[in-house]
Amino acid sequence: MSSAQLAERLRAQFPEGVVDVALPRGEVTLDVSPDAWHDTCRTLRDSFGFEQCMDVSGVDYLGYGSDEWDTTDVSSEGFSRGVEGRGPGRFKWGEQTSDSSAPSDRRYAVVAHLLSMQYNLRLRVRCFAADDALPVVASLVDLWAGVNWFEREAFDMYGILFEGHPDLRRILTDYGFVGHPFRKDFPLIGNVEVRYDAEKQRVVYEPVTSVEPRVGVPRVIRDDARYKTAEGEGREAVK
Repeated sequence: MSSAQLAERLRAQFPEGVVDVALPRGEVTLDVSPDAWHDTCRTLRDSFGFEQCMDVSGVDYLGYGSDEWDTTDVSSEGFSRGVEGRGPGRFKWGEQTSDSSAPSDRRYAVVAHLLSMQYNLRLRVRCFAADDALPVVASLVDLWAGVNWFEREAFDMYGILFEGHPDLRRILTDYGFVGHPFRKDFPLIGNVEVRYDAEKQRVVYEPVTSVEPRVGVPRVIRDDARYKTAEGEGREAVK
C-alpha cells in the first residue's frame, strides 16, 4: 500500500479527521479530536494493522509560526532578538508569556508514531488537548503496553495528563520538581539552582541568581575565505 492509498483509506474511515501527506517523503499524518483519540488508535491497530506504537510525545505550540529572524538586525552586541527578546523561553521565572500562535489557538498536542510491520507502513497520529489550562488526553497503554514510559515522559516534560494511565508520575525530573521543562513558557535558565551545602551536608535548591536569560541563536555559515587569502598572501611573498 502506498502513502496515497493509505491516505485515501484513512479519509474514508475517519471522515471527521484531517489527513495530510508530506511530499516528497510521503509521510502521512492523521489529526483527530481528543474525544476520538482512543477509538481511532484502536481502529488503526485492529483494522489497519498498526501493531506497534513506536513513540508517544507531547508538543507545545506556543509561539508556533512566529518568525523573528527575518526582521532582526545585527549589532555589535549580537542579534537584537537574543539581547532584547522576551519571547518563549527568554525570561526569568515568573515572567512567562501566555500568548499562543498555535493553529486555532490550540497549544498542547500528543503525537503517536505507529508502525505496521506486516504492511511496511508508518503513520503519525496527532491530537490537540481540548483545554490548555489542564491538557488531558486518553491513555493508549491498554492498546500498546510499551507506551507506558512514553506517556510518563510527556506528562513530566509537558504536563499533559493521560487519562487511564496506570502509573502517571514523573520519570526524568527530580522529586518535587516544579514545572514542566519542555513547555515553551518554562525559562531556559530553569527556576532553581542546585549546590552542595557543606554545613548542611546535603544538596540544597535555591532560586536562580547566577544565570541570565538566554536564547539559542541559529548558526550562520558564511563563505570561509581564509585559505584563499593565505594562498594569495603566499604568492605575494614569493614575488
